[in-house]
Amino acid sequence: MRKYFSEITRIAGSVVTVTAGDVGYDTLAVITSARGSSLAQVIGLESDQVALQIFSGTQGVSTGDRIHFLGHPMQAPFSDDLLGRIFDGAGRPRDGRPEVQGKMVDTGSPAINPTKRRLPDHMIRTGIPMIDIFNSLVESQKLPIFSVPGEPYNELLARVGMQANADIIVLGGMGLRHDDYLKFRDTFEAGGALGRTCRWPSGSTTPSRASGCWCC
Repeated sequence: MRKYFSEITRIAGSVVTVTAGDVGYDTLAVITSARGSSLAQVIGLESDQVALQIFSGTQGVSTGDRIHFLGHPMQAPFSDDLLGRIFDGAGRPRDGRPEVQGKMVDTGSPAINPTKRRLPDHMIRTGIPMIDIFNSLVESQKLPIFSVPGEPYNELLARVGMQANADIIVLGGMGLRHDDYLKFRDTFEAGGALGRTCRWPSGSTTPSRASGCWCC
């Protein structure tokens, strides 16, 4: 039986504070307001005061709305069926196809002890000499690319994704415009790599925006 809480004591920005007990940090919750249901996450605990960040914002939320906690942090399905699919930030399909059936895994992870980490030594060739020779990409490493406005960095990122010696490409983007996202998608489709990609746009669902982050 679900337990609902309706003692919202504070609303500030995208954060609401509710009086509740037996709640853990990072736990997901659902807040039901006049405009529907929204996902939220516990970001602060102080005695019985629980701070929740509402992913869709607090517009339309009132102190009389109901909240129930899901008892687990953000999770996503893990399966080979993810390949070639498009999801929103909550892991829900955005391509009109059924939900993926697979093991649910937490999207977060505990802090890694660097002294226990194996030294990265498996190079991932990108086919771009300036990267492969001067800033080689290896497994488990992030490759930062900095650019001034107007430079074709998205084309470079798409090229890295297409040429990299990697089995799977995960695509998204923080603050990525929809036309930029379509350029990535069309590049992977033209290169025959769409079947080994997983696109995870999150945030706004309007035609002008898509967001998330990508790696390969």
